[in-house]
Amino acid sequence: MTDYALAVDLGGTKVEAALVDAAGRVLPGSRHRRPTGATSSSGALAASVTEAVESALESAAGPDVELLGAGIGSAGPIAGRTGNVSPLNLAAWRDYPLGEFVADLLPATLPVTLRMDGICIALAEVWVGAAQGESSVMGMIVSTGVGGGVILDGRVITGRSGNAGHIGHVQVAGFDDLCACGARGCLEAVASGPRTVAWARAHGWTGATGEELAASARDGDATARAAIERSAGAVGAAIASASALVDLDVVAIGGGFSHVAEDYVDLVQAAVARHSDFAFVTSTRVVASALSGEGPLIGAAALVHQAERVA
Repeated sequence: MTDYALAVDLGGTKVEAALVDAAGRVLPGSRHRRPTGATSSSGALAASVTEAVESALESAAGPDVELLGAGIGSAGPIAGRTGNVSPLNLAAWRDYPLGEFVADLLPATLPVTLRMDGICIALAEVWVGAAQGESSVMGMIVSTGVGGGVILDGRVITGRSGNAGHIGHVQVAGFDDLCACGARGCLEAVASGPRTVAWARAHGWTGATGEELAASARDGDATARAAIERSAGAVGAAIASASALVDLDVVAIGGGFSHVAEDYVDLVQAAVARHSDFAFVTSTRVVASALSGEGPLIGAAALVHQAERVA
């Protein structure tokens, strides 16, 4: 008999679900993805979550599978520790009871824990990823949005509202981009995949997607490359500011847009290094997630398998 957690990762373009064992391994064949998207209705989002979760649960039907509970990582903001979510990039869900919704899809009495996706990334990297053995870590997602989560001195920091570590809405000096949250200069408004593509288009590039931006940069397009460097520079500046505040050892970056260039993480590290003369800031190491695209799901499962770490 093998113990598994149902892991659910809700983001601005997709929701995924899978079964993950106590060693942080995704059960082959259990990973399922469905679309979300900014224009999706509440009913469409609920249907996508249902289909992804039920498809993953079909993998738990065998006699050798013991399901311990569910962990959910959600794009922020979330609403405390109630299981309700209000993802900025999913307008149809405001204070939506996602934890309760997923619980109703599970066998009775199984526990469900929901935290912000950045916290899940941080947990995953400390558990089985690039930050093993470290005690002060930030996990970051650079994708449709920009999220983060913090572990300090080995403790997960969630804060009163559950949104501690939401670095995507830290303002970055030198930028005035209008964010969907209503503020100007937020990291997400500058560095996320869609906003970086939009900046490139405003400066004459004619592509439409992050994948096309990456291809153009590889082919030598100066505007595409400048857009990528702008994103990475803003991420580095935000990390340096965060490290000045809480003295981070390691920042692990995942998310689809973090793969837009082979040297994206190196560009972020360079931006941290030139931030100031404070060695405790510039010595913060920036690393790529060691968990590839499975990191968010492994982190969601850590809410179950590593529950002692979760505040």
